[in-house]
Formats: sequence, structure tokens, C-alpha cells
Amino acid sequence: MAQKKTVSTETKKVQFIFGKSNYRFMLISIGVVVLGFILMIGETDIYDFRKTVLAPFVVLVGFAIGFYAILKKPDHA
Repeated sequence: MAQKKTVSTETKKVQFIFGKSNYRFMLISIGVVVLGFILMIGETDIYDFRKTVLAPFVVLVGFAIGFYAILKKPDHA
């Protein structure tokens, strides 16, 4: 006689690697990096303060926020 296999009706809760705040920080990071690149464009002088100092600093801050978002412990409920 063939044996019947029973299918368990248990549902496992899907566990993401990152928490909600991690994804929020990643989106903020992407926005800050894009803002930095937007600050780099324009018709002004190539040696303008905005293009040589401010924009690269904003991009680095954006990457730092992304780095923090990856290393931050997820806040699972």
C-alpha cells in the first residue's frame, strides 16, 4: 500500500536580512549620493567651490550613510 504524505499547514514567517530602518537608511543614502552628483553638474566654473569641495563631500556622506545602513543591526519585531 502506498503511504500518504501529509502536507503541513504551518506557514513560516519570511525573515528579511535587513529591517525596515535599514532600507530607509539605504534610500536616504541613494538620495544623498544623487544630490551630490546633481551638485557636480552645471555651467559654472570647473573650479567652483560647489563642484570641487561641496559635491564630493555630499557624495562621501551618502556613501557613509549607506555603509551604516548595511552594518546596522536589523530591528526585527
